[in-house]
Parts: sequence; structure tokens; C-alpha cells
Amino acid sequence: MTPAARIAAAIDVLTEIFARRRPAADALKDWGLAHRFAGAGDRAAIAGLVYDALRRRASAAWIMGEQSPRAVVLGMLKRERGLDAGAIERLFEGSRHAAAPLTAAERARLQTAGLDDAPPHVAGDFPEWLDPHLERVFGKERADEGAALASRAPLDLRVNTLKGERERVAEALAEYAPEPTRWSPWGLRIRLAADAKAPAIQAEPAFIKGWVEIQDEGSQLAALLAAAKPGDQVVDLCAGGGGKTLALAAAMQNKGQIYATDSDKRRLAPIHARLQRAGVRNVQVRTPRTGSDVLADLAGRADLVLIDAPCTGTGAWRRNPDAKWRLRPGALKERLKEQVEVLDQAAALVKPGGRIVYVTCSLLDEENGDQVRAFLQRHGEFSVEKPQAVAAALGERAYLFLRAALTTEEGILMTPRRTETDGFFVSVVQRAK
Repeated sequence: MTPAARIAAAIDVLTEIFARRRPAADALKDWGLAHRFAGAGDRAAIAGLVYDALRRRASAAWIMGEQSPRAVVLGMLKRERGLDAGAIERLFEGSRHAAAPLTAAERARLQTAGLDDAPPHVAGDFPEWLDPHLERVFGKERADEGAALASRAPLDLRVNTLKGERERVAEALAEYAPEPTRWSPWGLRIRLAADAKAPAIQAEPAFIKGWVEIQDEGSQLAALLAAAKPGDQVVDLCAGGGGKTLALAAAMQNKGQIYATDSDKRRLAPIHARLQRAGVRNVQVRTPRTGSDVLADLAGRADLVLIDAPCTGTGAWRRNPDAKWRLRPGALKERLKEQVEVLDQAAALVKPGGRIVYVTCSLLDEENGDQVRAFLQRHGEFSVEKPQAVAAALGERAYLFLRAALTTEEGILMTPRRTETDGFFVSVVQRAK
């Protein structure tokens, strides 16, 4: 397919997404099934265009003065891909498989329109209803924080220290030019250009042998800040596919015991193969059963309970750009209820002197600081650890990390703009001895 044909295809996919509010992955899959002539490179390029358009949907529409899929793609090519009006015009050349040529009005907006007078939710590319929520956290910087969340994320890897060292793994993946991550001693980062195809890491021998896992640096840091020690009794209460479970097991050097569970057993499905590949031996998966408390025998026994809480996912918008436009206030209310339930469940599992590490991939204080404050009111036997004490797990990196992150009395907030990670909140509360 020509570049012009890929542009036209991206507009078609976005038309389906906008009209039916479909997840982008589903719309792209259906397009690929209906256009089997398109090669892997074509499909990857079209997906890149679609996701970039979704990342910059509000600002691109503002530039063009309308919100149609075509307008969003045009505005994105200017804002995200940095193309001038002439280059964009060559992609809209009106041939059989290309989009229609630019109108005079479109050409004029591409040449002159900008974001100087755009409101924060437009400049930051986030839903307008979230503006007061983000203003509460970031104030006048919310547009800049949102714009950073609209950029493409790099590919981060966590080196499995049960099987190897970072330098050795970096050598095995040298063709991708991996760099050590800024904060995590376990991490490698592969930077990706705007139109680059993501490397097939899962086909690499280093991945197949269990040397690395795909995991954002912020997620690695959340596990690192949990400060699990060899010999600890740990409950991973919302383990899902096991990303943080694996990181905790490596930090514990396969010593002690981790009990991994999740309210939805379907989310646990990938964990078994991942544990085997990584060489993890200290994890017991507790699959939930209807009418049975699979953690009842652990009441009051845990040194550490990790809660990777269900949340709105606002901190992961770089990786799920369509999710932010489908998010509704009702979803926030539902997540808040779930967070209260899981925090109260964790409180019953922690022994005297034990800790709960509460993690979200959210930027909203309703899901972060507010939840911690409310938990402390419900459970007076707990107190929150100061960010300085939590960050001590980073060693010599702690001082600069705390200067970069946004800290409050309740915890630490990472963002793409501040820490060059996904958005993660981490709070540690300890039960009195």
C-alpha cells in the first residue's frame, strides 16, 4: 500500500471507531480481516496512524475546526507527525486508493491554525469532564501533563534477575539499541519513532528463555517500592496476568511465599506460563471460587499485601489512547467502590507491623490520596509511610526520583512528563505492631 492509501485506510478505521464507540484494537482487527491484501507492514502503519489520531483527537480537531475522522487525521499529521501543509497535501492526492484532495479551507487551517488559545482539555487531549479532576492534581500544568500522556510510549522491559543481569540481556537485544531505564535498576528501554513498528520482543530468545518481561518502568518501580524481602509472606491481591507478581518474586530471590490471586479468574490465566518461563518457584496462585474465601487461612499473616487496584487507567493513556475517550463518570464511581472493597480486604490480611502497598495507574486524587485518607479513617491501626521512606528502596536514585515525581502526604505520583513513565500512584500504609 502507498502512504496515501494507508492514510485513507486509517480514516476508514477511525470512522468505525467514532460511529460505534468501538475499541481501536477490534476495529483494526476487522479492517485487517476485510482487507487481507494488506501486509504486516501496512497493518502496523495504519494502526500507528489510528492510535496517533486517537492520542491527539481533541487538539487535532481544534486545529482543523471540526471533529470528523478526516479532520482528526489531518490535524494529527501536523501536530504529532510534524508534517507541513505541503507534505500533507501530497498524502491526500485523490487517486483511487487515496483520500480526497485538501479543500482550500483545510489547507488554510493546516497553514495557520494552532493551539495558542485552546482550553486545557484540548491542549492536553483529554475529555472535558475530567478537567476539574486533573486541575485538582496538576493545577495550571494539567494541559502539559495531558499532552505528555498523549505521546507514544517507549517499549520498556524488566530484566528477570532470577536468570540474568541487565548488561547481558542488553547485549542479547543489541539490535534494538536498548538503554538502561532512568530509575529502575531492572529496566531496559527501547525508544520508538512515531511511525515505527513495535519490535517482536516475544519472539526473541531472551524473552522465550525468561530473561525479560515487557513491563513499563513505572510498573517496575511500583513493585520495587513495595520493598519485598527474601523470606516475606506476600499477598498480591489483584495479580491479573502476574506482571508485578513476577517482579516481586525476583526481588525476593525466590525465597518466602507470594500468594497471587484476583477477583476475576480469567485475568489470572496467563500467570502460570509466565511463572514457569521466568523460573519463579515461590508463588502460589489462589484461583477464586464462588462462595469460598481462598485467602481465609492468611488472615493476619501477611508481611506485605500488594494492591494493584482496579482504576480508571488514566495513567496508561499512552498505551490505550482510545480508552480515554470511552471513559465516563460512571466508570470512576464503580472503580472507587471496588478500591474501597479491596483495601478493606487487604487490611484483614496484614499482620501487626505489616504493610499494604496501594498502587493505581490513575492520576485522579479521588482514586489515590482520597482513598488512602478514607482508609486511614476506617482503619485507625494503620499509618502512612512518608514518601522519603518509601523511595529509600531506590537507593542513590531516591533523591532525584522524589524531586521528579509529585509527592503528597499520602504517596508518590509518577507521570510521563515528570518521571518519563506511565502514570502510577504508590502509597504504603503500615499496621501498628
